[in-house]
Amino acid sequence: MEIRDLRYLTASADAGTFARAAKALGLNSSTISRRIGRVEEELGLTLFERGRFGIRLTTGGQAVLMFVRRALADIDAVMTSGHQNGTGKVGKVRLGVRMPPIGEPMRTLLSRWREMHPDVLLTIFEMNERDIQVALAERRLDAALMTSHTLWPHATSEPLYRERIVAALPQGHPLSGRRAVDWDVLRDEIFLVQGWDESQSAREFYAAFLGSGVKFHMHAASKQSVFALVGAGLGVTLATVSQSEVVFPGVVYRPIDEEDAWLQVELAWIPDAEDAVLGRFLSFMRDESRSRHLLRQASS
Repeated sequence: MEIRDLRYLTASADAGTFARAAKALGLNSSTISRRIGRVEEELGLTLFERGRFGIRLTTGGQAVLMFVRRALADIDAVMTSGHQNGTGKVGKVRLGVRMPPIGEPMRTLLSRWREMHPDVLLTIFEMNERDIQVALAERRLDAALMTSHTLWPHATSEPLYRERIVAALPQGHPLSGRRAVDWDVLRDEIFLVQGWDESQSAREFYAAFLGSGVKFHMHAASKQSVFALVGAGLGVTLATVSQSEVVFPGVVYRPIDEEDAWLQVELAWIPDAEDAVLGRFLSFMRDESRSRHLLRQASS
């Protein structure tokens, strides 16, 4: 018994004659009649009464047809699920983030992805770069949004966009009265940065702009906690323009009037872990960032 035999059976029951069923299926009636006859032999049961009226299900045939319809529905569901997952139309993407995607352009990119792929579940995991690298290697994450300075050696990544950096200052700070600041005036400040024993990338990133001799206070905490400490007057920090869209009590933001005051965000992943839905996500993010010229905006 083959799947096609089950389809012949339901088509014949619905049509009332083998001839009409054959026409609907694009076959000749002898083929359908012969195949159903073989099913009847295999089951040891007459499925159809045959006569001038055409064909009519026997009591046993009615009982069998109920299970046949269920089986075909399950088979169709398997085929549909396989097609959707194979083409990346359904599934999930587990996305690690080094900094929360709270502002533009990430907000628009994720919103657009949701509109185009409503049946794909996107889950965010906020981690430091070391934990992200391990989670990707262990397949607990599918991809990650990383700033370029937090990428590990030989990471597979795609640049997505550049974002300007601003100074986050305590309200009432002497520099808060300026329209803009520069690296020279910031070097004498106490800088609050995120840091863990295995990760000092934030301090290294800051030092690339500010040089040596800067006073760094490290905190193994979220960026939101660092902003709270800035608001309390414990020091200053750097922020992206998107982060500055969020209001933190006691914190003000000032542009940094320097050509190099920007960072680059990249999408990282493990190549041999790529499946259909992840492939769609990677292609979407790459194509959208290029079409919107996001890599030019911060440095232009």
